[in-house]
Amino acid sequence: MPADPPPPARKPLSRPWRIARNVVIGVVLALFLAWLVLYITKGRFLKGTFERIASAQTERRVSVAGDFQLYFDPITIHFRAEGLRVSNPAWTSKPDLYAAKAIDARIAPLSLLFGKRHFHTLDLADSTIDLEWNRAHTQNSWTFGSKTKGKPLDLPRIDLATVKGTALRYVDPRMRLRTDLTFASVTSSDARIGDAVRFSGSGHIRDTPFTLRGALLSPNATVARGRNKLVLAADAANDHIDLTGTLPSLAEIEDVPLQVSARGRNLADLLGIIGVAIPMTRDYRVAAQLVKSDTTYDFTKLTGRFGNSDLAGGFTVKVIEPRLHIAAKLTTRSLDIVDAAPFIGYNPDVVATKGAVAAAAATGAGPARILPDAALPIDALKNFDADLRYTIGVVKSRNVPISDVDLTLSLKDRLLKLSPLTFAMARGRVTSDIAFNARTRPTQARYDIRLSPTPMARLLAGYGVDEAGTSGVIKGRLQLQGVGDTLHDSLATARGRIALVIPKGTFWTRNVQLAELDIGTFAQKMFQGRLKEPVRINCGLIGFSVRNGVAAADPILIDTEKSVIVGRGGFSFKNEALDLAFRADGKRISIFSGQSPVGLNGSFAKPGIDVISPQLIERAGLGLGLAVFATPVAGVLAFVDVGDAKSAACGPVLAAQPATAQRTTKGAPRDDVGRGTTAKAEDGNKTSSERKGQRKKFLGIF
Repeated sequence: MPADPPPPARKPLSRPWRIARNVVIGVVLALFLAWLVLYITKGRFLKGTFERIASAQTERRVSVAGDFQLYFDPITIHFRAEGLRVSNPAWTSKPDLYAAKAIDARIAPLSLLFGKRHFHTLDLADSTIDLEWNRAHTQNSWTFGSKTKGKPLDLPRIDLATVKGTALRYVDPRMRLRTDLTFASVTSSDARIGDAVRFSGSGHIRDTPFTLRGALLSPNATVARGRNKLVLAADAANDHIDLTGTLPSLAEIEDVPLQVSARGRNLADLLGIIGVAIPMTRDYRVAAQLVKSDTTYDFTKLTGRFGNSDLAGGFTVKVIEPRLHIAAKLTTRSLDIVDAAPFIGYNPDVVATKGAVAAAAATGAGPARILPDAALPIDALKNFDADLRYTIGVVKSRNVPISDVDLTLSLKDRLLKLSPLTFAMARGRVTSDIAFNARTRPTQARYDIRLSPTPMARLLAGYGVDEAGTSGVIKGRLQLQGVGDTLHDSLATARGRIALVIPKGTFWTRNVQLAELDIGTFAQKMFQGRLKEPVRINCGLIGFSVRNGVAAADPILIDTEKSVIVGRGGFSFKNEALDLAFRADGKRISIFSGQSPVGLNGSFAKPGIDVISPQLIERAGLGLGLAVFATPVAGVLAFVDVGDAKSAACGPVLAAQPATAQRTTKGAPRDDVGRGTTAKAEDGNKTSSERKGQRKKFLGIF
């Protein structure tokens, strides 16, 4: 049997390949020898080199007083230092950024070159950590380099930590925040729980003290697979916050869903801690999911209650320069009208227990006033910008039915806009554009509120009036501009116009005739059993010109089927005084007509009706004189309305034009609607006797 042929001789490597092979072998041997030397010596001889390089790179003094180790074990970097100190910049209030009796860590090598630093284990003993921003918020103690702008705190990923006797201090002058935390290591006997890093502390944010406590629970590695549970509870003022979640590592909260809940007496106090101003609330309880991503805090799936109202939605807080920004989309299905009181400055608790007048007084308003003197939070408006979309299904109110509220709010560098603010009211629609410009002082306020045609019957029904027999509608607009840091002050300086237009429709005879004091017609209707017979309104205008906070009738003119109702006088936003008078002149002759002004006086909080006017007393005196000195029948003549009222041209009325533009149906200028001015209401400080003495001048005397 022939022998197998010898194998072919291997071709020797070329010279370049031999060189490359030898280099690789040499590098591997060198790395192995370096690893072996470091492993045997534990890298203790690198202590001085480490101090020099670390000090040069950080521009801080870095020193190790005791034992030092730096080596691969076997792949991860094992670092140990006793008496390690890293100094702080000269501007800080503490000498050291970090000082520790001992630190022992195992670090993923590639994480030091690529991506986020990754600590497999970290053991700290008797450490102090001082984190501080400068007053200009341009530098902080943990960002190395004297010319490097301060960066947000970026903690490494830590899988498992043992912390004992460690204290952390954080100071931020711009946020007016200081907190001191202490850490203690506790080992649980639970089979599923290994080490737990527990911490507690206290501090101040702005002028509010707070305390907090919590734990980072590190489950057994075979069960947890690197997951750690965070449990935190904090108390500030009258608010309590709970936060829980599962972290991929002990110090990694980026992009991790956390469950947060809060409860307390006033949600405004809670947000006020970070300088964000919202209207105050009654007792609240809310819960949401929080995800932090870089400088963005996203709160989603928010649910809860404040007072007797519900709340849902979400919001995002971005910590950016020059001001933090809040974007929110919130929904309330049912809003208690008392819970809405803070939107105009009332304390809802006072409103609920004592009423609007007491709530206004609590803000500094004068006696028997209802406009609050609560100032806009000008200082807080400097701290943040905001965009809000808030919708409300139904507002629970005893009188006026309000629903479908839709509010768009924007705040940009102290310019606050509620535009648009819309809601349904008694089957009508109110649309508002309101702005407060706090960039100038005092604040410039602008109000533009429009009422679409709204059934009068639905409005009156809220005050106990039957809707049947009333088909009239009302529409209107309020346009005012004023200056002042409170609602009262901005209205007390306001200028503009208020107009309510009543197009053609019908009203109850009882309501209209009582207003006209046409006693004969009212009695006749009542005896005939026709109390609800409708009276036709041809057109009507209740208009006011507002100058320096005083509103003067301009004009009040309502043209009905049988009479013309006119009014004069006005009211004052300064002292909330009312001084109006209404009179009806018949288009047809009527016996027993009072033909005398009905006065509306008092204040916004306590309006009064003056039926027995001086004119009625004079007419009664005249009738009595005629009855005594002539015949009893002659006394009736003093109460006869000859029916000479001139019908109103409805064009200028429906166009809401001022008194000077009003005409009769024959085109003649009206001489019974005044000139849109009033003398008395402009002085909110006169005494009662002075007001009585000027009554004729104010009312213009009919």
